[in-house]
Amino acid sequence: MKSLSTPPTDPAVLRQALGCFPSGVTALCALDADGPVGMAASTFTPVSLRPPLVSVCVQDTSSTWPRLRMRSRLGLSVLAEEQGRVCRSLAGKGGDRFADVDWEASEGGSVYIRGAGLWLDCSVHAEFPGGDHTIVLLEIHGLMAEPDREPLVFHGSRFRRLAV
Repeated sequence: MKSLSTPPTDPAVLRQALGCFPSGVTALCALDADGPVGMAASTFTPVSLRPPLVSVCVQDTSSTWPRLRMRSRLGLSVLAEEQGRVCRSLAGKGGDRFADVDWEASEGGSVYIRGAGLWLDCSVHAEFPGGDHTIVLLEIHGLMAEPDREPLVFHGSRFRRLAV
């Protein structure tokens, strides 16, 4: 058996290592007084069926999360394989993240990305500290799913497609 190296002290090394784990990509969005606000999150995890809960992890330095967490409803969209450009736009640090994004809003203020494979209408259930991130539990109030739509997969710091 190979011995493991010492604990990583360089965040870039740890980020590269954790990039060995493929994940889907979500968009977490809502309407506020200025229009749509949203962010990309690849740390999405189903948590519980009763009550219906999912989680995302948000960097503590995020300037978007404080705006989103105050909304009564949030839209979570699981992005489809052709939506890499949408993900990059929502992950951007400046400018209008929604300029070239096709979206729609619910009456409750949730914002969904058109063409995504899953839409969840959520509210913040709980938040927990997690190192340099906040672990956010979201309660699901409604959903719309297209299970045949192929997901956007993030692996090794780039987008990939599932093999058929």
